[in-house]
Amino acid sequence: MPNTHCPDWATALLNGFSQIFLQRHPLCGLLCLLAILFSAPALFGWALLGGVAGLLTAQRRDYPKADRQAGLFSYNGILLGLLSGLVLPWSVLLPPLIIAGGGLSAMLTQQWLKRTRGPRCLPAYTAPFVGLGWLLLGFAPLHPPPLTVELTMPNLLTGCLNGLGQIVFLDQPLAGALIATGLLLTNPRAARWALFGSVAGLAFALLHHENAAALSGLAGYNPALVALALGQTRRSPWLPLAGILLAILLTPGFAALGLAPLTAPFILAGWLVRATIRTWHPARRNTAPCALRGNRPRLR
Repeated sequence: MPNTHCPDWATALLNGFSQIFLQRHPLCGLLCLLAILFSAPALFGWALLGGVAGLLTAQRRDYPKADRQAGLFSYNGILLGLLSGLVLPWSVLLPPLIIAGGGLSAMLTQQWLKRTRGPRCLPAYTAPFVGLGWLLLGFAPLHPPPLTVELTMPNLLTGCLNGLGQIVFLDQPLAGALIATGLLLTNPRAARWALFGSVAGLAFALLHHENAAALSGLAGYNPALVALALGQTRRSPWLPLAGILLAILLTPGFAALGLAPLTAPFILAGWLVRATIRTWHPARRNTAPCALRGNRPRLR
């Protein structure tokens, strides 16, 4: 989106926040940024530091400007900054660690982009964040706080919003409401699918009597992300529905392996659906250009 009022670096950083939700829009990024600021001000600085580190690394190494402006080198750093601030206590080593993580995630993203311009490529999504996040959690495990919430209609509604907030580690309905507003203003179709994915994850958890995971949003954020990734184009609704189901079914497997799910179920579900599409449509696979997200080659 052209912007004559916002400096290039600010646009790139805001797009980085919006790319967490597979969008490229500064307004969506601004509302996501505000969601973190209002709901978890202690994590806000770490998110900014991680995003800026990724962006500066991309500038320093002269990565393509179009990709920098799209926010592709910032969003993984933002997520790593949030995760680091969440699991690690304050120390003088925390800022350098986040800067290193943001910079390394930008390098990994660039290597992925260089090697995925062909017709059979798969999008990176948040793979750099997940890989580096698992390394971090090997030293400082993530322990979700115990939650006992009464199963009421207001709590069910806030649980749906929490599914969006948990994408950035926030379990407050205000964060989910701001994120949903950003999606509605920039891509109503994506917003509807994201909310549907969150509701689907919540319902599945409730059916299995996992009320804490349902109402906190932990059961809904991966289905919401895969619904965002697969539901934005005008294709069959069966694609995001299949992705939602896969994300729900894959999540317990990571816990069984002793790994924090993070956004890995979303990544794997999205890859499986896209790979299946290419297998079923070999002619299209061989002629269509690589689309890292939807039909736009420079979006993840």
